[in-house]
Formats: sequence, C-alpha cells, structure tokens
Amino acid sequence: MVLKGKIYKGIGGFYYVHTPEGDYECRAKGIFRNRNEKPLVGDDAEIEPVQDSEKAHEGSVIRILPRKNQLIRPAVANVDQAVVIFALRHPDPNLNLLDRFLIHMEQREIPVVIFFNKVDLVQPGEDTAEEEETVPEDRDAWKKKKSRAKTIPEIHAEHPELIPEIYRQAGYPVLEISTRNEDSLPKIMEVLRGKTTVLSGPSGVGKSSLTNLIHPAANMETGELSKKIERGKNTTRHSEFFYIDDETYVLDTPGFTSLYVTDIEPERLMYYFPEFEDYRSACRFNTCVHIGEKDCAVKRAVEEGKIARERYESYVMLYQELKDQKRY
Repeated sequence: MVLKGKIYKGIGGFYYVHTPEGDYECRAKGIFRNRNEKPLVGDDAEIEPVQDSEKAHEGSVIRILPRKNQLIRPAVANVDQAVVIFALRHPDPNLNLLDRFLIHMEQREIPVVIFFNKVDLVQPGEDTAEEEETVPEDRDAWKKKKSRAKTIPEIHAEHPELIPEIYRQAGYPVLEISTRNEDSLPKIMEVLRGKTTVLSGPSGVGKSSLTNLIHPAANMETGELSKKIERGKNTTRHSEFFYIDDETYVLDTPGFTSLYVTDIEPERLMYYFPEFEDYRSACRFNTCVHIGEKDCAVKRAVEEGKIARERYESYVMLYQELKDQKRY
C-alpha cells in the first residue's frame, strides 16, 4: 500500500508525514542517498507503511512529488509566501540582514511580507534616548539633519518607529505587530489565511511567540535574549509545519544570524532593489551601477529622500561584497 502525504517535520533522519490515514514516522529509502537527494519539510511525498513493525504508523518515504519551489535556508519546499519577522527592539534590527533575506526570496520568486514585532516596546512615551525628541512631520528632512551628527544605526536605536516606513517606501508589504497582544491576531491572519507560509527571521524576534499566538496547541518554546551578545537564543531547532485551518499552514523555522548573497552578478544587484526602478532610466549612463557615476538619478533620489539612505547603503555594501566574490 502506498500513501500520499505532506512532510511536516524532520528531525535526526526521521520524517513525519501527515496522510489521510494518520501521521507516520518515516525514514527515507536509500535511493535518495544514492541520488544525493534529501526530503524537505513541506514536500508532498509517497510513503510505504512498514509491515509487521513494532511501532504503529511507521513507514518509508519512497518518492518526492514535484516541488513548486525550494529554499536552501531555511531548507523547506512548496511555500506560497514568506513572512520575515524582525523586532523593532530587543534585539535591535539588522537591516542589512533583512535586505539579504529579501534578495534570497526574490531570487526564488517567493512573495514576502515583513512583520515588525514588539511595537509595544516603542510606543510613544518610551524613554528611547537620553533626551526625548519628537519626530516632525517632515521625517526625511529631520533624518538628513540628524545624520550629520549621528550614524543611521544610532538614529534607529533612538527612533525605531521610523524603520517600517523604509520598507513601505521600497514597495514591500509591512505589518507592525506585537505577539504579546491578541489585538494583532486579526491582521496577522489576514496575511496568512489560505496560504502555506514560512516564518523566518533572526533568533529572539518572536517567531515562536507568533506561532503560539496563531496556533496555541503548538506550545513552542520561547527564549530570552542573551545579555552578553544582545542576540536571541535559538529556541526553534527544527522546521515544522502547523495546520491552522483549511488551506492555511504555517512553517516555523530556526532563526538565522547571517546570510550570504551569491549567484548574482554585481551589475544585476540593482534589480533586487525595487525602489530603484523608477529612477534607473534617468541616469546619464546606460551602464550606471549607481555608485561612482556622475549624474546618477538613483543617487539623486537618495539625496532627495525618495529612496531610503539605509537601503542605498545596504546596496553599496552588497555590491562590493559581490565584486569581491567575483575577484576571488
């Protein structure tokens, strides 16, 4: 007898498969090792129950059905969208790391929604600086004035409420949430309902707390920040799918602290920054890469506040990184 099902968890060489006949604990057949293939969480698979096994519902994965898509990090398959979660505080967000994740998803043509968690920690009245300062309506002019005296990370540390607008301006869907507040649940479910979603982000930003909010039965372990390095402790140690309701699945994944951008020619990096699109054609030179050239419309848009300086600086850093990879 052959059953079809979905791999919802993989730990230590065991794959847990949900089928119409119940859940099975499976090993992968040796044919996968011979082909240098590996089943992934999210795979639709065919399994063969083991006859006369001492354990109930034990089986073998014998075939992986064609994948719609596949991610390397996290190692999952067949997702409709990615939700990347960053905290506005504790830990402070690493925007270059977020940009790297967005590029990874763009390479694989997977839509992304950005959740900025812990908005309850940056509500008006919080003492975020030695001297409380009100942000004026003209935020771009204010940021430009501030940047003369302070670095961008220092500005963000004092005013993390500015960060979500950077990505809205770049064209990404953004949601500001608090996993401590159930009032966030309806707008979260509006994003998730009817889709298979992979949750990703650094450790300590609230991925497991989000899973517990939308699916209390998951009972995911949550952790505190490491006081020494101000980085989250990784409480999610494997990828696992959770069934929420009809056609709604959420995949919680281990946190990441670094991502490398590869397989992109430096001259093509600009196409992974959608906010550049409206300005590229106005550059003086057709070959402009928007770094050292004169009469560059993209750099002019940065100076005018039409493109966020944070995103542009991230672009320059990644461009140089790709150039260095190509050189060596």
